[in-house]
Amino acid sequence: MWLKDSLYDKMINYIKERKLGEKLVLAAPIIIPADRKVVNHLELLVQQGYTRLYDGSSFIQIAELTPPKDFNGLYLLIDRLKTSDKEDELQRLGDSTDLAFYEGRGECVLFFPDSSDRKVFNNRFELDGLTFDEPTIHFFNFNNPVGACKKCEGFGKVIGIDEELVIPDKSKSVYDDGVAAWRGEKMSEWKNQVIYNADKVNFPIHKPIHDLSEEQYSQLWQGTKYFSGLNEFFSHIESQTYKIQYRVMLSRYRGRTKCPECNGSRLRKDASYVLVGGKPLTDLLSATIDECAKFFHEIELTKTENQIAKRILLEVRTRLEYLQKVGLGYLTLDRPSSTLSGGESQRVNLATNLGSSLVGSMYILDEPSIGLHPRDTENLIVVLRKLQALGNTVIVVEHDEDIMRESDHIIDMGPLAGTLGGEVVFEGGNKALQRAKNSLTADYLTGRQEIVVPSKRRSWKDRVTVLGARQFNLKNVTVSFPLRALTAVTGVSGSGKSTLVSEVLYPALKRQLGEYTEKNGDFDGIEGDLNTIKQVEYIDQNPIGKSSRSNPVTYVKAYDDIRALFSSHKLSKSRGYKPSHFSFNVVGGRCETCEGEGDVTISMQFMADVKLKCDICDGNKFKDEVLEIKYQEKSISDILNLTIEDAVKFFTEQKNDTTVNRLLKKLIPLQDVGLGYVN
Repeated sequence: MWLKDSLYDKMINYIKERKLGEKLVLAAPIIIPADRKVVNHLELLVQQGYTRLYDGSSFIQIAELTPPKDFNGLYLLIDRLKTSDKEDELQRLGDSTDLAFYEGRGECVLFFPDSSDRKVFNNRFELDGLTFDEPTIHFFNFNNPVGACKKCEGFGKVIGIDEELVIPDKSKSVYDDGVAAWRGEKMSEWKNQVIYNADKVNFPIHKPIHDLSEEQYSQLWQGTKYFSGLNEFFSHIESQTYKIQYRVMLSRYRGRTKCPECNGSRLRKDASYVLVGGKPLTDLLSATIDECAKFFHEIELTKTENQIAKRILLEVRTRLEYLQKVGLGYLTLDRPSSTLSGGESQRVNLATNLGSSLVGSMYILDEPSIGLHPRDTENLIVVLRKLQALGNTVIVVEHDEDIMRESDHIIDMGPLAGTLGGEVVFEGGNKALQRAKNSLTADYLTGRQEIVVPSKRRSWKDRVTVLGARQFNLKNVTVSFPLRALTAVTGVSGSGKSTLVSEVLYPALKRQLGEYTEKNGDFDGIEGDLNTIKQVEYIDQNPIGKSSRSNPVTYVKAYDDIRALFSSHKLSKSRGYKPSHFSFNVVGGRCETCEGEGDVTISMQFMADVKLKCDICDGNKFKDEVLEIKYQEKSISDILNLTIEDAVKFFTEQKNDTTVNRLLKKLIPLQDVGLGYVN
């Protein structure tokens, strides 16, 4: 119904405020297309059924009109009626208004002859000199060309002047050379200009840059009428890039920086003009989930708006509620998924499944407690119980003690790993598990076995200190990391552990070593015994390989030695086989039907694809003639099918070989970290 449109609501409310029974003239501006003559346009209006124009006080017959040079002050008469609060009269006004907006290209005029009043309404999207497209669902999607910022194409960052490179140490003031680009005899002229004129705008030149107010920081970049800012400085540098020294200097401060067009929101600029409950989408995206949930629960809408948004609000509130229930209320909606910890990613997926509200389904979760603090594990258990209460079956592969104790039924696999496992050593409830005799799980849950706490701790003296870390949830923290010691960074999920280590400490150390890294988080600086650090390695939960053929032995480069062993075989040499013939990644010895995968993918059109064992190589990945080459009675396929533990045992018996010794040095660390059961 037309009354659902908020613009019509405004018109109706305006009319209802007028005196009932007052005469009303609804008209539209006369707009003549540039390629059409005035006479022809008037004839077309008559053909469409229009008969009169209105000049604000009297009516003019179109048929009797001598075409004027312009129609300024003349309007096309759409309808004449009286103000009323009756539904049928309001319905008529709505229909006529639709027609008026069409003829007036988005504008209509209400005249009140009795009082000489008039009121202009328009449904065009115009503001601040901008003309907007009519919003659609794609208008607010930065992954769609329609909604993405035109400058950064929806990425939120562009190649420009990187503030972190220009001001690497924000604990310094402008006076103390906090602006790296203004150091040196020539460039310090720009700094001196700020120092000599700072008192005219009360700019604090001795104050640490990170303590500057938002207005003062803007002055440093935008400048004032008394001194030039960094933006003007770099504009000057860019104008001098025909000189090599200026090109080098400019490249020194370039990097991926926040898009100036969308301010990092990734959405087109005009999307921020569309408000819901007084807030644009960009503000909601930068808010936390808790803040958004509060906003949507407290939002005040008119009766008509509530009718329109009822179902949408239910969906939004429900999904935000599930994110809160899994303990993610502290995350902002625009937080990049690549910056989430493993536990956070797990819980986002869990919230997605909760939102589907399926009943009679089976949920299988593989170690959902990874990365969770004990407090958050309790919240996770509540969520899992809610899934079960809906009538679903929940199966959890888990090592966490709290989740095991909460389970209704436990299936314990063992007794050990790899070839020593594969048996069900216990099945039953928690009470029965306490009495299980052949279960390592029961031994540790009951305390019969335990991990012994070291009686003596390692002492340490050297340290590295991060100063003023402020990325994401971090609130200007300064913390020291001891060197040559095992340090645990702990806390509840979302407290800033991963941010402190992966977004601040790691990239800062990489830059100290002169290595390239992504832009680090916001912090003041790093100090300590940095010269004692020769290399930094970051190990996270990301997959170790992007190819479906990747496996542990290829990742640790042990496969090179295995292929060398097989290529050195007498039969390999007589057939001219090189190490590449024993690789499933290149053409040569691999099975070309499955291309070294061991299975083939069958497309099922509108259904999920199906993988079947390759019927040519029988899943062995190699050609038959390559499988004829044997090392100690085992083919290359047999070797690859060994667990790491079995492989170490197998090759240990051949330790007199140099290649084998090199291979064992790569395999044994995998066994040492508990991966001996992996093939």
